[in-house]
This record gives sequence, structure tokens and C-alpha cells, in this order.
Amino acid sequence: MPTITNTRDDTRFLCEPGDTVLRAALRAGIGMPYSCNTGSCGNCRFDLVEGEVSHLRDDPPGLSEKDRAKNRWLGCQAVPGGDCQVKFRTMDQYVPPVTPARRGAELQSVEPITRDISEFAFRVDGAGAFSPGQYALLTVPGVEGARAYSMSNLAGDTWRFMIKRAPGGAATGWLFDAAPGATLEIDGPFGTAFLREDSDRDIVLLAGGSGLSPMVSIALGAVAAGLHDNRKIHLFYGCRETADLCTPDVLGPAQGKVGFTAALSDPEDGADWEGPTGFLHDVVRDQMGEALKDCDLYFAGPAVMSAAVQQMAHEAGMPMDRLFFDEFY
Repeated sequence: MPTITNTRDDTRFLCEPGDTVLRAALRAGIGMPYSCNTGSCGNCRFDLVEGEVSHLRDDPPGLSEKDRAKNRWLGCQAVPGGDCQVKFRTMDQYVPPVTPARRGAELQSVEPITRDISEFAFRVDGAGAFSPGQYALLTVPGVEGARAYSMSNLAGDTWRFMIKRAPGGAATGWLFDAAPGATLEIDGPFGTAFLREDSDRDIVLLAGGSGLSPMVSIALGAVAAGLHDNRKIHLFYGCRETADLCTPDVLGPAQGKVGFTAALSDPEDGADWEGPTGFLHDVVRDQMGEALKDCDLYFAGPAVMSAAVQQMAHEAGMPMDRLFFDEFY
């Protein structure tokens, strides 16, 4: 089993066969910076000082030609070929609250949420702890590479995921065609955009498309912790047309304790819709007004939405340390 040495602080950790530098570090309780875990964001770059590694993806978007010229690699994609010396800065906020682990999982049920989003319930092997808002990596049989999906429930022996069918997608194609009893591997939990129970600020949740999954989990976690007793919690859900809508009952036991607003960005002609229209960040800005800057803001959705929400929050005067999101799109 390869030993990885971080020459920046001389810490050492073991890397299990087939694991990546990042996941091995997190399993060892080391705060290696990351976000997406799939090679897209580039937050887990490290310098290879000595040894050999190979990437799971041949051309990950998060690594530039300049990085390659400087012998930089992505922690989430780099598999060591033996003992290695690497260099990266550790940060306490990336130390996992729950140690990620690989576990087998069996599909229990599939429930439609919208026309192309369904909630998949998997019974997992062993302890199933995670923090509300975290995600896991699902390795689908016959499909190369793991996919990141956020849990939609609270921790337990069943993990639920609200997943959107991707046209032509190999992983979602398998999932949507699978029958109860199908098995796969789940690795997790991962992610840093989990619920902060120690904050006393009101909570605003923004979800676009399948970004609904972690926001529902956070809403459930906030209610389970009693946070709704002394602060406001509101979930804003944005989609395109009426067929993409979900109703407040998606919140389960948090319904009625967490506010819910749905907005359509492009309602179809003749749609029977009296709710807000427009892009979700604009709806939130208009409805929250000055109060927004004093809240904690959690969000998940497409990359274009994420960028717009960050800009909106900045213009509202919200400190960046009150924004919580994972870049795994």
C-alpha cells in the first residue's frame, strides 16, 4: 500500500489500492482542499515532488497545460503507482466531519419527483453517517468513473439521492433503468457545504434542478436540530417549466416548518402559473431584500446559476464565509 508524504508539513498517509491521493488524505483525516471530487474544479491540485501517479481521467477539465508543465496533478484523479512525495497546503475546513468510506449499496425504491428527477433510495452496508448537505460518489456497474450525487435525506442505513436524468448519460441511464435489488458502490460522504448548526442566522436555501437534493437534506437537518424554533428557514426552488416543478411535500417532515417558494424561469405558453417567474437569484434578491446579507446562504444547481448566485450575494453585501456550496457540476 503506497505511502504518501506531504513535504509541506511532513505528514504521511496510506493510499489503499485504487484510491486517489485526495480520498486517501480525507480518509486519514487530513484537510486537503477540494470540492467536486470528479476532476472539474481544480481545487485539489498538488505538486508531485517524487514518485509516479496516473490520472483516472485522461484530460480532466480542472487541470491546465500550465499545471501539467509544472508537474501539478489533481488529488481527486491521481492514483499513486507507489510511494510518493507531494506538496499541498492543508486547511482545517476540509477535514471531513465524517470519515468517508466505500460501501456496497442496494437499490430499494425509485420515486418520481418531476418529469426528469427521481429520488433513489439505497440501503447501504455498515454505518451510514453523513452531515446534511453532503454528497457521495456512486460507481455504476459498467460505467467508467464515479459520479457525484448529493443525499436528500438524513443519515441512516438508507441513503436517498434526487437525481436528474441526463440525456444520453451512461450513469443516469443505468440508474433510471435499474430495478430494486440492483447493487453498486457508494463512496462517501464528501463535501464541505453541509449544515452549520452552530450559526444563529436565518437560513436561505437555493436549489436549481437536481440541486434540490442537498437543500432538502439541509432543511431536514435544520428542523431535526430544532433550528426552526428561533430562526427562519426558506427553500427557493428554480426550474424552467411547470413539468419541472415540485411541491412543498418534497420537504417531508420539514414541510410547514421551512418556507418554500418555487419559481419558473421560462414558463410555457398558456401555463397555469401564478408564482414568481425569472431566474432564481433574481427572485431571491427581490423577495429577501436587505435581509439577505444577514443570512446563511446554501445553494446547489447548474454552474451558471452558481455564478449568478455568488454575484447576487456579493452585490447584497453578504460576506463570503456565509455562502456554502460544492462545485461538483
